[in-house]
Amino acid sequence: MRFFRDYLLPRIIQYIVVIFCGITAVFFIPRLTGQNPVLEMIAQIQSQGSTLDPTAVESLMETLKELYGLKGTLFQQYITTWKRVFALDFGPSFFQFPTPVSELLKTYLPWTIGLFATSTLISWILGNILGGIAGYFSRKNWSKIIDALIMIIRPIPHYIFGIIVLILFAYVWQLFPVGGMMLGRRTVLNWRFIMTILRYSFLPAMTLVILGGAVWFQQMKLLVQNVKREDYVQYAQTGGVKERFIIYRYVLRNAMLPQITQLALALGQVFSGVLIVEMVFSYPGIGLLLYRGVTRGDYNLVMGITVLSILTITTAVLILDLFYPLFDPRIRHK
Repeated sequence: MRFFRDYLLPRIIQYIVVIFCGITAVFFIPRLTGQNPVLEMIAQIQSQGSTLDPTAVESLMETLKELYGLKGTLFQQYITTWKRVFALDFGPSFFQFPTPVSELLKTYLPWTIGLFATSTLISWILGNILGGIAGYFSRKNWSKIIDALIMIIRPIPHYIFGIIVLILFAYVWQLFPVGGMMLGRRTVLNWRFIMTILRYSFLPAMTLVILGGAVWFQQMKLLVQNVKREDYVQYAQTGGVKERFIIYRYVLRNAMLPQITQLALALGQVFSGVLIVEMVFSYPGIGLLLYRGVTRGDYNLVMGITVLSILTITTAVLILDLFYPLFDPRIRHK
């Protein structure tokens, strides 16, 4: 009971508050900009040579307000927004009208989740293992060389590193395709389809793994350098315990705990990096969909992607927080 009150309940409350504040911000920020998507849509229609009489314009404005969720007072619009969130109904997309935003998200979201989950897991595991070993053997020449390379790679922005990877592997050496996969075609789950996915996903995943792994490498190396100075590690070394056992049992195991917490804190930043990489490689995820929505003024689509991103990241952070006591028994026995 005490564990629920002191650990689980505060995190569940924090989860609810973050979602509430995030969706509220998504509601108010576009309205504070002064832009009116209804007037912009009518202006776009008229710019294409269409002539509308005042009655038709008025009728069209009412229809667009309903579709955009802009009908009624500000409070009524706010309530409508929450109803749409609970129903996961964000109205139709305007650049792919009349396809509902929810259908587009169902099509594109699995690609983003696959890329996000796979690249995050691989980069976290590789970065921590290599960083831990390099931190324990920090005086070795190979450790210093890897550390120097990581210091060069880590500051590079995702879009610049992605462009470098794209030029080298898609244009110069032509080992992988330039653009992303085309969606909407009927697919059959077979070996050929799996290989096609791997070919189109490899470069975006490699970009995220290298950049993400560089961050985890440096953090883990510093943690291990501190942990190996602890008394219990020194006693194990002087007591004749095998070095391999010391590394994995004493050093890496204890240095890994802060990295689990850091993973939860970094998920939002990692997710934003995934969206940027998707744009660079034309990868068929919600990052590419968001770019198209912003450039074409698709109000419903942008809002749907933003709300879904908030829900996805906060839920992932909550799950990590709830599972953390399994890795750190000190939390369970407080």
